[in-house]
Amino acid sequence: MSQATRYARAFQSHRGALIDLYGQLPEEQGGFAAWDEGMSFVRLADHLSASVNRIPAMLQGQKPDAPGAPSTGLTDARARLQSTQDAFVSTVLALSDDDLQRSIPAFGGREMPVWMLLEFITQHEAHHKGQAWMMARMVGVTPPMFVKM
Repeated sequence: MSQATRYARAFQSHRGALIDLYGQLPEEQGGFAAWDEGMSFVRLADHLSASVNRIPAMLQGQKPDAPGAPSTGLTDARARLQSTQDAFVSTVLALSDDDLQRSIPAFGGREMPVWMLLEFITQHEAHHKGQAWMMARMVGVTPPMFVKM
């Protein structure tokens, strides 16, 4: 198995579980946030979708586009989670071992190897997925397994 495939699968294990959780959430809970100034379910999904949408431009040394308009509800947020997962996985699977070693400008002007950026994005996904798990329990939804096998 290639390194790129490993990074893609690691990301998919988290995003797939998140998509499963979002499939269980009632539409009327889209605006729920666990604390004042916290992200709602919809805003959290948009944040994660926008984060992975930045990667193709970063891989080419370009400044990523600003995030698009916010999702109109959970249905829209679910679709974005799926489409951005698909696009991100395609991008990652196209990377060679040499590509993974290449340094690129990343967050805050910091340079990092592509492999490190991919690990960071997966860790970022897992971090926010934990928030979604907690929020789901707060609205009475029992989350699925924390990773999709």
